[in-house]
Amino acid sequence: MVSLFTFFGPPVITLLLFAVGTFPYFLWAARRKPSQPARWAVIGTATAIAAYGAATVYGLAFTHPLDVCGDKTGAGVYMDAGRDYGLTSVSVNSFPPSITCHWTSGHSTEMVWFWAPPLLYAGLVCSVICSALLLGNRHKRRMGRHDKETDA
Repeated sequence: MVSLFTFFGPPVITLLLFAVGTFPYFLWAARRKPSQPARWAVIGTATAIAAYGAATVYGLAFTHPLDVCGDKTGAGVYMDAGRDYGLTSVSVNSFPPSITCHWTSGHSTEMVWFWAPPLLYAGLVCSVICSALLLGNRHKRRMGRHDKETDA
């Protein structure tokens, strides 16, 4: 049943991805000893990827958007779970991630979890800021080497 997956799947898969990702992260951090901005850039990127996956119900929004919204009846009509409304259309936006189901009753429901977009943006901001810090540090080191070469 797809509706159980769309309800429980994104949070469970997101937590599983974070749990599975911790091992390679800690292995990388122990071996390479990266700077704090490098660590946070990796964490921010991983967070943004996992949040985007959760927001699109891990690709189901793009491959089977009708299944994200409701259950298919024997007559081939998608119905709102627990109500007697038929599905009229589905709007899918890739960025910012949005899956909006439009029903015959006139109301619309947003299927993206409330926590996914803020987590996505937080991961992106963290990644961009830390990457900028890394580039700034790299530029400073390069300029320091240049100054030493000109002094000699």
